[in-house]
Amino acid sequence: MLDRYDVIVIGGGHAGIEAACAAARTGAQTLLVTANLETIGQMSCNPAIGGIAKGTVVREVDAMGGVMGRATDLATIQFRMLNRSKGPAVWSPRAQCDRGLYRRAARSILEHWPNLHSVQGMVSELRLERGAVTGVTTTDGRQYRATAVVLTAGTFLRGRIHIGTQTRVDAGRAGDPPAVALALQLDAIGVECRRFKTGTPPRIDGRTVDYSLLARQDGEWPDYRFSSYVRVPRPEQRPCWIAWSGPALHGIVQQHLHESALYGGEIAARGPRYCPSIEDKIVKFPTADKHQIFLEPEGLDTSELYVNGLSTSLPISVQVEVLQSLTGLSRARMTRPGYAIEYDYYPPTQLTPWLESRAVGRLYFAGQVNGSTGYEEAAAQGLMAGLNAARVATGREPVVLGRDDAYVGVLIDDLVTKGVDEPYRLFTSRAEFRLLMRQDNALPRLGPLASELGMLRADEQRALETRLAEQDRLMNLIGDALVSTSEVSGPASNAGHVGPRGRRRLGELLKRPGVRLQDLLRVAGIEDDWSSEVLLTAETEAKYEGYLARERDMAGRMTELAHFRLPPDLPYLDLLSLSTEARHKLDAVRPESLARAGRILGVSPSDLQNLVLEVIRRGRSAA
Repeated sequence: MLDRYDVIVIGGGHAGIEAACAAARTGAQTLLVTANLETIGQMSCNPAIGGIAKGTVVREVDAMGGVMGRATDLATIQFRMLNRSKGPAVWSPRAQCDRGLYRRAARSILEHWPNLHSVQGMVSELRLERGAVTGVTTTDGRQYRATAVVLTAGTFLRGRIHIGTQTRVDAGRAGDPPAVALALQLDAIGVECRRFKTGTPPRIDGRTVDYSLLARQDGEWPDYRFSSYVRVPRPEQRPCWIAWSGPALHGIVQQHLHESALYGGEIAARGPRYCPSIEDKIVKFPTADKHQIFLEPEGLDTSELYVNGLSTSLPISVQVEVLQSLTGLSRARMTRPGYAIEYDYYPPTQLTPWLESRAVGRLYFAGQVNGSTGYEEAAAQGLMAGLNAARVATGREPVVLGRDDAYVGVLIDDLVTKGVDEPYRLFTSRAEFRLLMRQDNALPRLGPLASELGMLRADEQRALETRLAEQDRLMNLIGDALVSTSEVSGPASNAGHVGPRGRRRLGELLKRPGVRLQDLLRVAGIEDDWSSEVLLTAETEAKYEGYLARERDMAGRMTELAHFRLPPDLPYLDLLSLSTEARHKLDAVRPESLARAGRILGVSPSDLQNLVLEVIRRGRSAA
C-alpha cells in the first residue's frame, strides 16, 4: 500500500464516506483512515435517511456522484414522501433503512474505486510543516503523507457518554473509544474548540411489543429511488408503529428529572433544539399532554426497534420504567439504553467557503466537527470537503455552491458565514430559493456540474444525458402542443371551467388548478413511457413558471452582489464608518463577497453601504 496520497480522510462516518468517494472520483489517490473498518457507514442514531430538506440534500449528493442515495436504495425497508399536502418545493423523501444493509452497501460502493484505500487505525496526530498539513500519524506509529487532509471525526473528539448522573464513559459512541490525542493537538495549534451534546433513545425487543394497541404506518411510492444513476430492487418492506407518551410517562420523567445527566448538572453543552430529549420535551413544553413516539425497525434480520422520540440520559432503570409506561409496551424489554454524548466541535466560521481551515493550510473539516447534526448534513459537507481537498491537492481551484444552486450550498454558507450556537439542522425555510432547488430536479441542477468536474463514470454520464434529453423533449411538447379545451373538460373538471372554448397550449392549461400533465398528454395523444420524475419536473416547471422566473431574477441579483469582491486583507477593525459589532463580525469571518457579508448576523444594510464606499475609496487610494 502507498504511504503517499493526494487526500487522506479521517473518519468513516457519513461525512468521511462522501469525502473519500468525492476525492477518488476526481482521480485523487485517496486514503480513508477509520478506527474500525466494520463500522464504515454506521448509522449511530436513527436508522433513517432523508426527511424535511434532508431528502433533497441526499438527492443533491447523489447527483454529484455521492454514496448516500445509492446505499439508501439498497437498504430501504420503508419509504415515505413527506409534505405531500404542500407544494412540490418542499416535498421530502424519507427512507427507513436496514442498518446492516446500509453499512455493507456503503463499504461496497467505496471499494469500487481502485484509487481509494481504507485502513483501520486511530489518527493521533496531524503532520504539519510551515503552517500546513502534510499527513497523519496513527496511534500504532504508522505514518501516511498527503497533500490535503479531511477531518470527519463526528462525535469522537473527546467524546463522553452520559447515562444518568453516575455513569460517564469516554467514548466516541457506544462501544468505540474517543479520539483524545488529536483533539489535544488541535487545541495546541490554536483551532478554536467548543462542546456540543446530542443523544440517542433506547432500543427495544420488538417481540415484547403489543402491536394491536399501536397505530401502524406503512410505506408508499414503491417506484421511488434516491439515486438518479442506478436503479436497484428494494428489500422486503416493513411497517413502523406509532405510540404516544401520556401522563404516566410525564410523571416518571418529572419525578426523576434530577437524575438526568442533562438536568442533573453533568452536561453543560447545548444540544439540538429540533431533536430534544424526552426530558427537554417535558420541561420545555409543560402544557403538551402527549408526544408522538415512533417504533422503527432496525433491520430485516432483527426484531430490535428504535424508539424515535424518546432520546434520554436518564438512568437505565428509569428508562425501562419510561418505556413500559407507553401503551403497547408494558412488557417491553430494553436491548440498549439511550444516552447523551458530549463532544468537541470547531466553530465553522474558522473555515473558508470551501471548508478549508483558515488556521492550518490544506486541512478540511466536515460533519459534526463543524457543529452540524444529521447524517445528511454530514454527507453534504463531506462531499464538498473531499472534492475541494482533491482539487487543491491536484492544483485546481476549489468549488463553492451558491445558495441558489443547492441546499448543500445553503448549509455550508450558513455554517461558515453565520456560525452556530446550537447543533445546526437544515430546513426548507433556511433556503431563499427552494422552488428552484427541489428534490425532483437535483440531477438536472447538479449533474452537469458533476460531469464538468469529472466526477461521473461513463454509464452515469449516459444516464444524465438521457434524463436531460427526455426532459427537454417533454418541455418542448408542453410549450408547443395544442389541445381543445372541450377535450380536457374531464381531466380539468376538478378545477372548474378551464376558460374560453378553443385550442390551448398544454403549458397554458397546466397553470390552472387541478389540471394534471399526464391527463393532458393523454388527451393530446402524446403517449410515451415518460419517467415519473421527468413528468413531475416538467409539470412543476410549467405550472409554476412565473414563480420560478421571479426566483431566478432574485438569484441573479444575489449573484451581482457576490461579484462585488471584498479584499482579503481589508482592515475591518479600522473601518470606523461601520458599527462596532459589524467590524468585529466581519473581521472574524472575512467574507469574500458583499453577498456573504450581508448574511452575517449583526451586519446591517447601512453597514453594507458603508462597506462598499470603504472598498471603493481604498481602491482609488491604491490606484
